Amino acid sequence: MPGNTVVSAPKQEEHQDRIMKNLHLLKPIVFLDVETTGLSTSNDRIVELTVLKVDPDGREEERSVRLNPGIPIPSAATRVHGISDVDVADKPTFSRYAKGLMSFLEGCDLGGFGIIRFDVPILQAEFRRAGLEFETEGRRVVDSLLIYHKYEPRDLASAFEKYCGKTFQEAHTSTADVRAAAEILDSQIAHYQELSPDVEQLHELCHPREPDWIDDEGKLILSDQGPALGFGKYSGRLLQDVARLDREYLEWICTADFSNQVRETVRAVLSPGAPDG
Repeated sequence: MPGNTVVSAPKQEEHQDRIMKNLHLLKPIVFLDVETTGLSTSNDRIVELTVLKVDPDGREEERSVRLNPGIPIPSAATRVHGISDVDVADKPTFSRYAKGLMSFLEGCDLGGFGIIRFDVPILQAEFRRAGLEFETEGRRVVDSLLIYHKYEPRDLASAFEKYCGKTFQEAHTSTADVRAAAEILDSQIAHYQELSPDVEQLHELCHPREPDWIDDEGKLILSDQGPALGFGKYSGRLLQDVARLDREYLEWICTADFSNQVRETVRAVLSPGAPDG
């Protein structure tokens, strides 16, 4: 990664100012975080990448860069990280920084929050598209999200104890589990004042839908230019463009296990002006 992307240059910190006061390091560890076009580790792209290297002697080096993903950034993603197509229109692609980033990560362990399931796989996919292989073998990968879940369990018994104030003694019997689930929900409504007791509103909370989704799952997205795919290898591409590039892909969607709304929208693009049905 070029030097002009450095946010804070390498420096020797006073002990009290070091970010790592308790972690015992035998070699450098790089904490990383990415902002992306979506949640698919194989098909979505990175739009912002920040890495923080911490050496065993306490020195820190932080680098951050915005990237042009080469595909449209869905409005749902922009609402999460605030980065739009306009913000990255003149930015370089990941391949511009790939070799420099690979060198920066050489010989380092990895750390972050949720990186094992998301940040690392999507980073590996980006390296692969740039013609490089980023291996985690031989590196220690530490994920503070998994540590959090280990020490703060998120299972039925833990929820029952938190919200109902009782120890759950009969876990994993369907009779006990179903009654505990009902009691937890009722107690959650009392616990969170902002939580509506209305079932319809609870349903909407459990099934969030972005305003630009055409269907309930966001498989299709309504853009200013028309319907676009919200998943797969053509995620972010207009249906009309995919129809020209890979008509067979859209024909597969019409016969695969998608909702009627998805299939009908795709059929309309494949056969414009054709009568319904």
